[in-house]
Amino acid sequence: MANYPPTPPAWADRLLTWLCPPQLLEELLGDLHEQFADQVDQIGEQKARQLYILEVVKFVRPYFLMQQAISLLNNTNVTVKTTRTSHKPTVSRIRDYPQPFLLNPSMLRNYLKIAFRNLWKSKGYAAINVVGLSVAFFVSVFLFLTAYFQLSFDSFHQDGNRIFQTYLFSNDPEKASRSGNMPFPLGPTIKAEYPEIEAAARLMNGSDVVTYKGKSLDKNVMLTDPDFLKIFSFPMIKGNRATALNDRRSIVISQTMAKAVFGNEDPIGKQVQLGFDANKKDFIVTGVLGDFPDNSSIKYDAFIQIANSVNYQSDKDKWDAMSHSVYLKLASNVDQVTFETRLKSFATKYFQENLEGLKKKGAKPDERGDLFTIRLQKLSDVHFNTAISGGSGTSIAVVYALAGIALFILLIACINFINLSVARSFTRAKEVGVRKSLGALKNQLFVQIWGEAAMICFVGFVVGMVLAYLLLPAFNAAFHGKLTLDYILQPDKIALILGIFVLVTLIAGGYPAWQMSKFNAVEVLKGKITLKRPGLLRNSLIVTQFTLSSLLICCTIIAVQQVDHMRNQPLGFQKEQVISIPVGNKVDGRQALRRMRNTLANDPTVVAITGSGVNLGLGKDRSTSRSVMGFTYKEKEVSTDWVHIDYEYLKTLNIKLLAGREFNPAYPSDSLNRVIITESMAKIISEKDPVGKFFQTDTAGARYQIIGVVPDFHLYSTTSENKPITMYLSHNEDINYIFVRVNPQSLASSMDKLKAIWKDVAPQSEFTGSFVDENTDSWYKEEERFSQVFSLASGIAILLSCLGLFAIALMVIEQRTKEIGVRKVLGASIPSIVYILSQDFVKMVILAIVIATPLAWFFMQKWLNNYSYRIEISVWIFVLVGFAAILIALVTVSFHSVKAALMNPVKSLRSE
Repeated sequence: MANYPPTPPAWADRLLTWLCPPQLLEELLGDLHEQFADQVDQIGEQKARQLYILEVVKFVRPYFLMQQAISLLNNTNVTVKTTRTSHKPTVSRIRDYPQPFLLNPSMLRNYLKIAFRNLWKSKGYAAINVVGLSVAFFVSVFLFLTAYFQLSFDSFHQDGNRIFQTYLFSNDPEKASRSGNMPFPLGPTIKAEYPEIEAAARLMNGSDVVTYKGKSLDKNVMLTDPDFLKIFSFPMIKGNRATALNDRRSIVISQTMAKAVFGNEDPIGKQVQLGFDANKKDFIVTGVLGDFPDNSSIKYDAFIQIANSVNYQSDKDKWDAMSHSVYLKLASNVDQVTFETRLKSFATKYFQENLEGLKKKGAKPDERGDLFTIRLQKLSDVHFNTAISGGSGTSIAVVYALAGIALFILLIACINFINLSVARSFTRAKEVGVRKSLGALKNQLFVQIWGEAAMICFVGFVVGMVLAYLLLPAFNAAFHGKLTLDYILQPDKIALILGIFVLVTLIAGGYPAWQMSKFNAVEVLKGKITLKRPGLLRNSLIVTQFTLSSLLICCTIIAVQQVDHMRNQPLGFQKEQVISIPVGNKVDGRQALRRMRNTLANDPTVVAITGSGVNLGLGKDRSTSRSVMGFTYKEKEVSTDWVHIDYEYLKTLNIKLLAGREFNPAYPSDSLNRVIITESMAKIISEKDPVGKFFQTDTAGARYQIIGVVPDFHLYSTTSENKPITMYLSHNEDINYIFVRVNPQSLASSMDKLKAIWKDVAPQSEFTGSFVDENTDSWYKEEERFSQVFSLASGIAILLSCLGLFAIALMVIEQRTKEIGVRKVLGASIPSIVYILSQDFVKMVILAIVIATPLAWFFMQKWLNNYSYRIEISVWIFVLVGFAAILIALVTVSFHSVKAALMNPVKSLRSE
């Protein structure tokens, strides 16, 4: 059998025949076949065929495709002309010249030179665009990354879609409520009764003093169940995840705590002590967890079993002792809605009193048929559900607002860039016409003009990133952000930033380049490229700009008013001249309070001193706690804040008694089941004269007697509705905070004096005192940040909108220069000309306000609905914003209008 030489793929030759012009085909095929034969000898037939295909594919380029089209066109022309005449066909040879490749390096260098020259010639135009884009870039990048960071909370856990937090839903006739505080027996019971639950863990916040070899540190020691390590995938660096928390005296610590306590020692098996003085307990380190990431809802230094909590033995079987959260991990084949349906029978079984109480109040089932039940929220929602988490976390509305504001700013910057580019295009119309007449193709002009826009975007992007680098610490400080350069320089964040840059470049630079490349060369050179009437797109851009700006301004004013309203809301106690001192974990709070009283007993600058289990506002320890007691009183469901206080609490906070008396050392029985309640608590139990009445929190518990009634006061933030408050006195429970009221005249020196006294009272504990009015202000930090973001965004939006309007006014007035000259010659006054030039812009701004007003009202009503104490939106806000927007627009347009009206008409009409 004859051995034929290897041949290249036939389909590749056919593809080349289709792509390549006929006049080049024979030569190319010969060269490629010769190269193929040599490569067969050198590297083998298979690799030679692969390289041959690669060489053919390289010819799939615009140049060859264009040449093939020209060749077909020429052949068609020749055929037609031959059938019509016997003379030799004549075909125009203009297209026979090879067209350069669009991205040829020489062509790109030429484009670059032209771009630099044009931008240098129009330095003002370039500077305005660079400033606008750089500000928009760095602000939007900060806001996008902040929103991205918030949305990434708890996303790092494996099987996160199967992890849920339980919460209690109660469809009370007055207001449906949701609470994430669970009773102690719920976690173990629900796991025992439902086999589809793979793991269940209770989680209770805590703090304690950790002591090792004489060194004591305050640490955040959380209390949980062994299943916690099966539910959450915090990395286990040392120890066995399956058994690390099985023993009641086991402790699992974080990597940072291991370094702080043990240094370079191996912590596994080491013994540490928790607590202080006589309450110290020994624990053995059985595991080391990696530190929690910044985007974790659960923050910890260590974990111990929840059975170590102070009241665990007395509360472990009480279904009304609600002090912790519960997390479940469901099997992979279990649906959330189906499982929640199954939980209805569980609620009926263990919360019968709650159900009966709601029925007696006339409660009706909700749309899901529930009066009182247990529901689940996804782990990804825990950070955002502030109602269930007790106010911690971030509202999802704020996160969406951040992303929306970033989009608004980018959109306004793009609109501004487009307007400036279009305005400038009319001054370059003749340049485009001349280049077209010399043979420039439409796509070449597009690439050149778009390249200039891309250069401006690139410079703006670089300046914006430099600003981001320089202003990152200030941004984090102002908005309590967690952004770092390491976070920004991650691959997905870099892709997001580059995506924003490419998107802005395509939107802002692409449209003007496309418009200019469409100019008709003949019309341009005749000077007929004019727009006598403003186009729909241009008007739409202006309306969009001012709609977004007006929307942001309205939202800013309403947000600021709401924050001021909450700040000025009467708290029910006098917060001024009161100093709050966190006791900490290294001191017995009751002993510290007694020593402070003895030391300050004869000090004339001190009005009163007291203690409590909970702080007022957020102090320097950034800690807060809440205890809620639920019980049935005369067949009514009662829920009240349960607060431990000491003598002179009402005097220190200047809370007046409505009835009864305050706790008094002269009555020893006050520390035994005596309480003081607020006015709303008296209303709930429907007692007109509650002093002397008794109630029980459970059938087997103690009977509490009411000895006093005080007006309602805000123990917690005014962002949510206050619960009724029940205050009790106990000589056994800890005092966590000491409050000292001082005279106004000694306010400046009182903090230093108390700091010096504290060194004697508690030398082992750091003094972290703060004024209560500062603490209560911290309740509104999130709202303040929200209003600050709106303020920043609205300011930038107005600035960029004015730049865009400035550009449009310049374009319109340049087109109407001769019209203005004619009007002046015919006797028009300067005010009338300014009015004519400004009226169209004012109409568009009014339209923008009309659109923005209902949008702002709708969105801010949704936001205000989250607050129990809220303002009513006034129509005057929209009226004032409207007048301000019109005034800003008039000032911006009038700069060009007055300048044009003052121009000598001879200069305007000279070319006619």
